[in-house]
Amino acid sequence: MFEHTFIGLDVHAVSVVGCALNPETGELVHAKMDSDPAMVLEWIRRCEPPVKVVYESGPTGYVLARYLREAGIDCVVAASSKLLRAPSDKVKTDKRDARLLAEMLALGQITQVRVPTRDQEDLRDLSRLRSTAAKNLAHARQQVNAILLRHGIRYPKETKWTKEHGAWLHRQRFDSPVLQFTYDADVEQAEFLAAQLKRIDQRVVAAARECQYAPVIDALMCLRGIQTTTGFGLAVEIGDWTRFTGSSIGSYLGLVPSEQSSGQSRHQGPITKAGSKYARKLLIEAAWQHQRPYSRPGERLLRQLELVGPATRIRALEGNHRLHHKWEVFDARKKRSVTANTAIARELAGWCWSLAAPLQHGDHGQGDRMNAA
Repeated sequence: MFEHTFIGLDVHAVSVVGCALNPETGELVHAKMDSDPAMVLEWIRRCEPPVKVVYESGPTGYVLARYLREAGIDCVVAASSKLLRAPSDKVKTDKRDARLLAEMLALGQITQVRVPTRDQEDLRDLSRLRSTAAKNLAHARQQVNAILLRHGIRYPKETKWTKEHGAWLHRQRFDSPVLQFTYDADVEQAEFLAAQLKRIDQRVVAAARECQYAPVIDALMCLRGIQTTTGFGLAVEIGDWTRFTGSSIGSYLGLVPSEQSSGQSRHQGPITKAGSKYARKLLIEAAWQHQRPYSRPGERLLRQLELVGPATRIRALEGNHRLHHKWEVFDARKKRSVTANTAIARELAGWCWSLAAPLQHGDHGQGDRMNAA
């Protein structure tokens, strides 16, 4: 009945604790070793084959999983948020965690996460670098604005952070040498981060053009509100779109309402905010663009539509029309803009899936790309 030795690994930066479980005999074998993939593999090979290995997703990443898979070991990574633990279990040690993973793997209770390739993980790191740089720039600019506001200095025009605004910032002078130094340092930091973000954006554009997700990015950019950095971020965060359906991808990204139901009562609350926070943020920001009236594609969108095949073009145009119509329905019902935008973001996720998933199925996607060429 049982064909595997099930191995749970509690992986840390410095050490790994392993527990090998033989379900037929109930025998448990524990070991502690350095966090070296070669040492972990050597210990695993001492166990009675065939073996199946699991460890919990976390900051140690997927290096160990890829190493074991390349060595021919069946290794999966468990979603940490899906691991079951009894409420009364108050003792948590590395040894017990490894045993729990082995037992759950033997029972088939592990929810696996997708293990990206090295290239896919590199692209995702670049996308997240861009997100971090944008946050740092926004914070630095807020620091500059805050100093000026506290001292009663206001820029006379509406549009900020232009060349004209930059020259105006450098002309500001304060009586206190300490305050002047602080202000100059904040302005210098904001300018440095703006230049850094521009350099990162250039690298993202180059990567989006050359990477394996290029057809998917081109398709996503046919929807309003999605440009290169947004399309690149969504493509690398989701990775394999074929894992989902048009309705399930919204749940994966945490865009569906939470729910507390019992008996005859049913209560829906805020969205679950599960999955990738960055991908959810990109969709919510893009959804605002569909509030604007839409009659025909603009010049940028027309150029983008020329890069994709006819099937993708038709779906994208339909999606743009229907997403704006959805906004009109919410406005007619006098829904709060924030609530409506979240619902539109959920719809947008489904339309993104409808464009990206066919391209990753192989036959349809290649044909669509060839037609576009």
